[in-house]
Amino acid sequence: MRGFGPWLAVLAVVLLLSALRLRALAAVVSLAWLAWCIWTWIRPTRRHDHPR
Repeated sequence: MRGFGPWLAVLAVVLLLSALRLRALAAVVSLAWLAWCIWTWIRPTRRHDHPR
């Protein structure tokens, strides 16, 4: 259940902005969150091949 915290927070922010008739800002927040999720899902993992 802990992993749903950020999702619920973003959903609450988007709903609040939409209720305040700031739908353009709500759309920006939604798209930014979607882009962040996709980026963290597809980004390559960093390899630490060179020893110190």
